[in-house]
Amino acid sequence: MRTLVTYMTQTGNTKRIAEAIYGEIEGEKDIKPIGEVKNLEGYDLAFIGFPVLQFDIPPNVKKFITENTAGKNIAIFMTHAVPEGFEAIHSWTGSAEQAAAGANVLGSFDCQGELAQPVIDMLLKADDPQMKAFGEMGPSTKGQPDESRVQKAKEFAKEIQAKL
Repeated sequence: MRTLVTYMTQTGNTKRIAEAIYGEIEGEKDIKPIGEVKNLEGYDLAFIGFPVLQFDIPPNVKKFITENTAGKNIAIFMTHAVPEGFEAIHSWTGSAEQAAAGANVLGSFDCQGELAQPVIDMLLKADDPQMKAFGEMGPSTKGQPDESRVQKAKEFAKEIQAKL
């Protein structure tokens, strides 16, 4: 079995999770930034990861998923600044799964990552009280994803592989 772990990262959070997943994969495997992947030909399984940006999948990742996953076994992973269990996460995950409508989505994983300081600063200046509240949560994200979240990503990789 040949597996690809591909991801988009801006601050390193998603890359850290991608590397944890990659480390647990058995068999032939590759890890590459999503910008270096033309398609999923030759792979039996692809883990596709991204940060949540502006409450959605980054446009380039959504385009990649929509154009390349039909008929493929995939697993989705994402990082975001809110604690796991935050209600809006379901719409973010659902958006990824909608983009992968023709794929065999074996599962999804999400975890908190550290919110970048420039984003915190921007949110704190927002007129929208909800955006300001997100900015105020920024310091609590320091050091994420922590070791417990990295461990959960490793478990996710094992669970997905066991499905094939």
